[in-house]
Amino acid sequence: MSVPDQPDHEKQPQIRASDQEREDLVERLSEHATMGRLTLAELEERIDRAYAATTRDELATLTSDLPDITTSRSAVVEPRRRKATKWIVAVMGGSSKRGRWRVAQRVNTVAVMGGHDIDLRDAELDSDDVTIVSVNVMGGTDIYVPDTVDVEVGGFSLMGGTDERGSRRSPRPGAPRIRIKAYNMMGGTEVWKLPEEALGLQLKEAKKIAKRSE
Repeated sequence: MSVPDQPDHEKQPQIRASDQEREDLVERLSEHATMGRLTLAELEERIDRAYAATTRDELATLTSDLPDITTSRSAVVEPRRRKATKWIVAVMGGSSKRGRWRVAQRVNTVAVMGGHDIDLRDAELDSDDVTIVSVNVMGGTDIYVPDTVDVEVGGFSLMGGTDERGSRRSPRPGAPRIRIKAYNMMGGTEVWKLPEEALGLQLKEAKKIAKRSE
């Protein structure tokens, strides 16, 4: 014999989340990301949902597939992570870093009569403060990041240049910081800030959407 559903007035009400609970969850998500459990795009997507959440149940769903931070530090043996990338070099050729790859705290890229596509959307960050040094000699490097990430661009160019393209949205407070130091000689660096609707697309399509958001 089935048990009838409880009347609506007897159902347990959902408890509303506080601002501090949202901030605590964001901090835990960021720590999971630096452990390699979340990519940069996954982190930003979950954080957007965390700030939009109104109840504790909604917040809980964002970590339901992740281990407890305290437990993972003390009792769980973590699987070996992929090796962090520190150097990306192309001489008279090109390279592409896409998909899920691990970004060291400092990455050096060199393109000599060649070029790079460096896509950080699905990358794992070793730190929430990453530096990419981009050196281009008669070559070029394109770097792609979600527009919610804090990007700082600097460097020096001789007969070349560095451009920031795409979305003009302000970064999310507390977002990971990507420092890009571009040094170009007869070459260039383009930094593409991709809006949310471009995050799951191939780079060609993502760039089209980013251009429309300029």
